[in-house]
Amino acid sequence: MRKIGLLPKLIIAIILGIIIGNIAPAWIIRILATFNGLFGNFLGFAIPLIIIGFIAPGIGDLGAEAGKLLAITTVLAYGSTIFSGSFAYFISSLVLPMFLTTGALNVDATNPEEALLSPYFDIEMPPIFGVMTALLIAFTIGLGIAFIKGETIKKFMSEFQSIIEKLIDSIIIPLLPYHILGIFANMTYAGQVATILSVFARVFVMVILLHISILVIQFTIAGAIGGRNPFRLLKNMIPAYLTAIGTQSSAATIPVTLEQAKKNGIQDEIADFVIPLCATIHLSGSTITLVSCSMAIMMLNGMTTNFGIMFSFILMLGITMVAAPGVPGGAVIAALGLLESMLGFTPAMLSLMIALYVAQDSFGTAVNVTGDAAIALIVNRISGFKLEK
Repeated sequence: MRKIGLLPKLIIAIILGIIIGNIAPAWIIRILATFNGLFGNFLGFAIPLIIIGFIAPGIGDLGAEAGKLLAITTVLAYGSTIFSGSFAYFISSLVLPMFLTTGALNVDATNPEEALLSPYFDIEMPPIFGVMTALLIAFTIGLGIAFIKGETIKKFMSEFQSIIEKLIDSIIIPLLPYHILGIFANMTYAGQVATILSVFARVFVMVILLHISILVIQFTIAGAIGGRNPFRLLKNMIPAYLTAIGTQSSAATIPVTLEQAKKNGIQDEIADFVIPLCATIHLSGSTITLVSCSMAIMMLNGMTTNFGIMFSFILMLGITMVAAPGVPGGAVIAALGLLESMLGFTPAMLSLMIALYVAQDSFGTAVNVTGDAAIALIVNRISGFKLEK
C-alpha cells in the first residue's frame, strides 16, 4: 500500500477538523485542545535541541571543505537567500494588506465568544535552555569542529543530528496532522476558520508568484554573467524542479539537479562541488515561503511587521536552516525557535505557520534546487570557466 504523503494528510486533517468543529460538543474539542497543548509543549522542549542538532554539524561540515570555492559559494548562497527573503518582505508588505484585515484573527483572544477552548490540563515541558543560547552553542561547537578538525566531537554531533532527525521523522512529523486537526476543530468551533482558509488560498497564490519571480531574477543574473539566454538555462532545470515537487527534499533531488546543471554547460568539477553544497545552504524558496506566511499570520493577529524586525529574522533564518533535514517541512521545524523568540509567535500561531508552510513546502523546495543551478553558473564563471556548448 502506497504511503500517503504529509501534504495529503494535512489536507485530510484540515477537512476533518472543520467537520468536527461544526458538529462535535465542547468536551471533544477540549480533548483535542489538551493533545494540542501537550504536543505544543513538547515541540517547545525540542526546539533548542533541533537547533543544535542541525546547525552545529552543518557549520562543521562546511568548515571541512577548505578553499576559495567554498567561501565564494557560501557567500553567494547566503546572499541569494537574504535577497529572496527581503524581496518577499517588500512584496508581501504591499500585497497582503490588499486582502488581509489587520487584527481580523486572534488565535489567543480573551473574548469568550472568540477564544479557542482551553485544554483540560497542561503539563509543563520547559526546554533545557533558550533559543538564543541554543544558537550560540551551535555556532560555538560548529566553528570549533571546523577549526580544530576534531573527529570525536564531529562524530558525536553527527550522531546527535541523526537522533534529532529521527525525532522529527518518527514523532513530530507523524503527529503533525493530528495537531493540525485539533487546531482547525478548535478554530471552527470559535468561528475563525473561514478567515484562515481565505488567507491560505490567497497567500498560496502570492507565494507561488514570488517563487517564479525569484527564479527569473536568479537566472537573469546568472545568464548575464555566463553569457547565455536565461530562459533557456531555466528551461533545462525543469526536470529538477518537478523532481523536487515530488520528493520535497533538496538532498533527494541532487542527482537530477547535477545532471541538468551540467547540461547547462557548467564544468563537471564545479557542478559536483556547488550543487550538493547548495542543497543544504541555499534556501531561497523556503525563505520566501516562511517570510510571506509569517507576515500574513502576524498581520491577522495585529502584530508589527516592519523591515527592522523582519530583516533580523531573515538574517538568522539563512543560518538556522543550514542542513535542515530532508523531511517534508524540515525548514519550518528548524525555524520554529526564531518564530517564537524573534517574532513573538505563540504555540497556536506556530501551529498555523506549520500548516501554511507545509502546504507550499514542495514548491519552495523546487525553487531551492532550481536556484542552486543559478549559483553554480555564477561560480563557474568566477572560477574562470566558460559555459560549454
